[in-house]
Amino acid sequence: MIDCRCGLPHDMARRGLIAMAVSAAIVPRYAHAAPASAGQADPALIDDLVVANHILFDQGVVDGFGHVSVRHDKDPQRYLLARSMAPALVAADDIMEFDLDSTPVDPRGRTPYLERFIHGEIYKVRPDVVAIVHSHSPSVIPFADTNIVLQPMNHIAGFLGSGVPVFDIRSAGGPATDMLIRDNALGKALAATLGPHSVALMRGHGSVAAAQSIKHAVFRAVYTEVNARIEAEALAMGGKPEFLNPQEAAAATKTNDALVDRPWQLWKRHAEGKS
Repeated sequence: MIDCRCGLPHDMARRGLIAMAVSAAIVPRYAHAAPASAGQADPALIDDLVVANHILFDQGVVDGFGHVSVRHDKDPQRYLLARSMAPALVAADDIMEFDLDSTPVDPRGRTPYLERFIHGEIYKVRPDVVAIVHSHSPSVIPFADTNIVLQPMNHIAGFLGSGVPVFDIRSAGGPATDMLIRDNALGKALAATLGPHSVALMRGHGSVAAAQSIKHAVFRAVYTEVNARIEAEALAMGGKPEFLNPQEAAAATKTNDALVDRPWQLWKRHAEGKS
């Protein structure tokens, strides 16, 4: 028998209608709409984010890996981060927008970083944080993998004085992860370890630096690497380093927070090949 409405055998038409009805009932339950955009970010913010990627490479904090993000200036529930690529190659068109679950707003075929959940989960619990750097800077990793505590060696690294906790992914992900923060649960655990601090180390992996602006986050990432190198050199001399005490560290941080534009301008000029 032929169904006159579609020219198909009646049985086939009936099965098709049933399949469409089932599909219509199921899809809305499981489909997730892409998060809404906060709108066009300030071009100056995009420019700073691009420059931050280049500076971090130029200063030896990142190489082909690592990333830096910033909250969207129109909505604190959104953040900006480059697509998955080497930081030194990032351009404005590579910047993507994410919600705090780290879902891309408009991927347009661009692949996001696997570890974007580091950023979203820290932003969720730290309203004071506006920018985050994740890196694998080489002088820092030994302090993540040993019982030697990273502490401020001079006033420039005073931000380390509040403590530098170490995140061990085994405590949240078990003994057989690939060490990457691949989902929100692992990002949440890392954010809990960071707590109110400026920097957290990641065993077998690297570190995160969080701050109130892109310039401050880059400053902290750069000088965490520098401080780790100086501390290792001091320990190699065989003596016991004299670190900044908490009061000295806090006072130095307050002073330096007002001066981050000075090294930023130098680093930007050098990264852009102007010196």
